[in-house]
Amino acid sequence: MKRRLAREIAVQSLYHMEMNEVTAADAVNMLADEARDDENEIGASAADMSAIDVYVRELVHGVIEHKQALDDILQTYLTGWQVDRLSRVDRQILRLAAYEMVYRTDVPPKAAINEAIELAKHFGTDESGKFVNGVLGKLLLALDELKPKA
Repeated sequence: MKRRLAREIAVQSLYHMEMNEVTAADAVNMLADEARDDENEIGASAADMSAIDVYVRELVHGVIEHKQALDDILQTYLTGWQVDRLSRVDRQILRLAAYEMVYRTDVPPKAAINEAIELAKHFGTDESGKFVNGVLGKLLLALDELKPKA
């Protein structure tokens, strides 16, 4: 639950940054505050919210830091599409999932894909879940080649 909420906030933050040209800190702070208010209504602990906040910031900063590389990777697996022509929501979800798959070692790739599909169903169109699944499924097949070598 904690990471799912963090991913939701991260996608919303990335979207907010692109739509409104705000800083990552401003976007994350605003959306984290809203989530904190919502979670307090259902009884989330301060420790849970703190862990969520940390993960959101890691995700958003990771996507920003690797944005061009992520877009280049995604472009390879977007058959008939261009990254800049995707819906803003689908683009942010794909960037986030690709970041978790390629650059993080604490997230199983299939978990990142499943979470991205759920985010796409929640925030995107009726077809977004299938589209995201297709792109990330292709990426998964080449994942060993894409991961940075230590």
